[in-house]
Amino acid sequence: MIRSALATMPVIAILRGIAPDEVVAIGRELAAAGLTVIEVPLNSQQPLVSIERLAAELGHRCLIGAGTVMSTENAADVKAAGGRLVVMPHADPAVIDAAKSAGLECIPGVATPTEAFAALARGADGLKMFPAEMLGPPVLKAWRAVLPRTTLLIPVGGVSSSSIAAYKAAGASGYGIGSALYAPGMAPAEVARRAAALVATCRALEGSQQEHNVEGARWAD
Repeated sequence: MIRSALATMPVIAILRGIAPDEVVAIGRELAAAGLTVIEVPLNSQQPLVSIERLAAELGHRCLIGAGTVMSTENAADVKAAGGRLVVMPHADPAVIDAAKSAGLECIPGVATPTEAFAALARGADGLKMFPAEMLGPPVLKAWRAVLPRTTLLIPVGGVSSSSIAAYKAAGASGYGIGSALYAPGMAPAEVARRAAALVATCRALEGSQQEHNVEGARWAD
């Protein structure tokens, strides 16, 4: 699910601090803009209620999940609320095991190659490079050279429309976008504007990559 969702639009929308009463309106705007993955961090207001409402409203078209998942009990709670994705700030093997046992997709947070390989060995569906602003595209590029070729690498933390081109060039599979997309209390119209701009940037980058690939093929001929 996460792999196909990111192939459609390589963004995880992080709604940190969102309240249940606003989550459906915000979620609708994100989905309308073309985003396919929505994460509600568990340190938000009544996050499980928000996840439940998003899953009921948008679960047929978006992958809905939780971020800041810190315990095995959290994983069970996300499952009960209708979430299908667990995103972690760390790589606790017990939480990865709990998420996978519950049938959820799991993206743990890693900051070193040792953590990355250990998380993949535990069954992680992808890796959250966190905090991305400290690691940066050069680290991602170095990791890409040694990790399994199909590994999903998703930088999170300080990533915005202005920086995704560098991460994409380094080999990112997607981007976790939080405050650059949503802040608590933000009007749905503003979220819609930011989401539309982000989607346009991603599509432009994808178009540039396709042109590059075609040009490379011509030279190869």
